[in-house]
Amino acid sequence: MNIADLLSIQRVVCGAQVASKKRAIELLSQLLASSNESLIQVEVFESLLCRERLGSTGLGHGVAIPHGRMAGLTEAVAAFVQLGEGVDYDSIDQQPVDLLYALLVPQEATDAHLQILASLAEIFKDPDLRERLRQAETAEELHALLTRSSIEETSHAESPLI
Repeated sequence: MNIADLLSIQRVVCGAQVASKKRAIELLSQLLASSNESLIQVEVFESLLCRERLGSTGLGHGVAIPHGRMAGLTEAVAAFVQLGEGVDYDSIDQQPVDLLYALLVPQEATDAHLQILASLAEIFKDPDLRERLRQAETAEELHALLTRSSIEETSHAESPLI
C-alpha cells in the first residue's frame, strides 16, 4: 500500500494552534473522522488516546505518529498536522512535537498497520524533510511534501537491491 493514498489534502492542517498533546489528538481525530461518515470523532479520539496510554507515539525530533484501530473501518486513513508551536508529547527524546501524522486502520489490519508505521518512521528520519515540513506555509505544500516523500520511500522499498 502506498501511504500517499491515505492522506487527502482535506486532512492536512498547517500552523495549527493547540496547547497540549490532548488538543493535538482531538484535532487529528476530527480530521480522521471527517474522512468517513461511519467514523465518530469521539471514538477515533478514544482509539488514538488508548494507544498513547500504552506508550507515547512521539518518535523524537519533533515528530509523533499517533495511531489506532477501528472496527468497521474498511481501509486505512491518515491526517497530518503541523503545529505553530511544539507541545509536550512525552517523546523519547523529551523534545516538543510539532509534526503529527495520525493513522487509523481497520481492526484486523495488523500486518498492513505495521508496514505503514515502518514506512512512516523511515520517511520522518529525514532531517531535511522535517525541516521542509516545518517551513511549509500551506496545507497544499505540506501535502505535496508528504506524498512525494511517501512515493519515494515506496519506490525504494520496492526496488530490488543491487
